[in-house]
Amino acid sequence: MLTITQALVDQIVAHARQDHPDEACGVVAGPEGTGRPERFIPMLNAARSPTFYEFDSGDLLKLYRELDDHDEEPVVIYHSHTATEAYPSRTDISYANEPGAHYVLISTADADAAGPFQFRSFRIVEGEVTEEEVTIVQAY
Repeated sequence: MLTITQALVDQIVAHARQDHPDEACGVVAGPEGTGRPERFIPMLNAARSPTFYEFDSGDLLKLYRELDDHDEEPVVIYHSHTATEAYPSRTDISYANEPGAHYVLISTADADAAGPFQFRSFRIVEGEVTEEEVTIVQAY
């Protein structure tokens, strides 16, 4: 189960809607070993694509160095789907290389930002996808 604050959900959704029609992507870091998402880190989609996301390799290297320096780990790895439901694609599954992370997908298919959106979380381990419950709290 993913427990995440409303403020972080709002930041992730805002980033996804801001980058629409391209996919948005990013990380929420947390203290190593806690499983608690705390620090929102929006990333640039180097692919600049409505159907694919890719972290810039230089940005990713910088991110992992920063996480190491702060004794943090990627707790949530998120990205948006711009025209489909919030469910991992075959490409998403093949690129999932953090077995301890929660993979959050947001659908921005409703581009006018007025209607409902999908915010779903998955565990992806060795190609197997398992949806998990999301609990949104005001604070930890």
